[in-house]
Amino acid sequence: MKAPSSLEFPFAGLPAPGSVSEVASGVFWLRMPLPFELDHINLWLLADDAGAEAGWTIVDTGIGKPPTRELWERIFASTLSGRPVRRVIATHYHPDHVGNAAWLCDRFGARLWMTRGEFLTAHAVCHGVAAYTPEATRALFRANGLDDAHGSLLLARGDLYRALVPAFPLEHRRLMEGDRFAVGGRDWRVMVGYGHAPEHASLYCEALNVLISGDMLLPKISTNVAVRPIDTGGNPLGLFLASIERYLELPADVLVLPSHGVPFRGAHSRVAGLKAHHEARLADLLAACAAPKSAADVLEVLFRRKLDDNQIFFALGEAIAHLHYLHYAGRLGREIAADGVARFSKA
Repeated sequence: MKAPSSLEFPFAGLPAPGSVSEVASGVFWLRMPLPFELDHINLWLLADDAGAEAGWTIVDTGIGKPPTRELWERIFASTLSGRPVRRVIATHYHPDHVGNAAWLCDRFGARLWMTRGEFLTAHAVCHGVAAYTPEATRALFRANGLDDAHGSLLLARGDLYRALVPAFPLEHRRLMEGDRFAVGGRDWRVMVGYGHAPEHASLYCEALNVLISGDMLLPKISTNVAVRPIDTGGNPLGLFLASIERYLELPADVLVLPSHGVPFRGAHSRVAGLKAHHEARLADLLAACAAPKSAADVLEVLFRRKLDDNQIFFALGEAIAHLHYLHYAGRLGREIAADGVARFSKA
């Protein structure tokens, strides 16, 4: 089929809270609230009615808070129809995707399936090991121009992850690139992507022409791609842009089921749009770096608006990622000034 010239949105409405909508044979869409500016996450149920193993697969879980669990209880009472949950799949470690993983696995005696990198990262963040601490994040941001007032505010926020992921499973079934598993007599293939998270797993079903894209391919916004204190010299934007090229291997009319926004067709167009978006922002940064600039200096260049205190912490990691991309491409030089702050200027 010819690639759509723009995105197509085949479903007119949203599933009501505590209910589901079938978007493909045996694939159900549910939506859970989030207490952020991005106020929802899409979750997915895959029905398996094959013999003695009949049951359900859950893909992503929502945050571990009572309002989300109350909505899950409605789903249990209605949609599941008494059939058990056989597996819980997490696309990646972020709290809106794994917040209820332990709760769901314990309730149904199910196993968590996710990539090893995401599983171990979830535990590292939960327990504040390696550089997954507010102090390490503050040090990274300070080295990229964040002022002390905002650094103190970052520390005052405390451990937000544990508030949203109150428990996490101690073992898992490892997912790897190219793995296949059957649900409802149809194979799903794992596609691992990078840049947004360490080893993000998308799931593609050729028989249904459906891609569960997680956060890697969203219809309206670009996912957060940020340098983290675990890898202060990283190039996550390079990894992300290379990863989304993989979706061009899929049919142009694949039905994309994203974690945020609504299902859509037009993956090839969306990949092109994301690449153009980042190229435009990179061009803006190049122009802004005629004189040396830190990541904190270019926040409004990259985001084109005044950011509130919470947005700054997401935006700064992304600003560092864009500057690193240009630096590794040989388009920006990087120097550490006497104040310890990295500044970038045209090479």
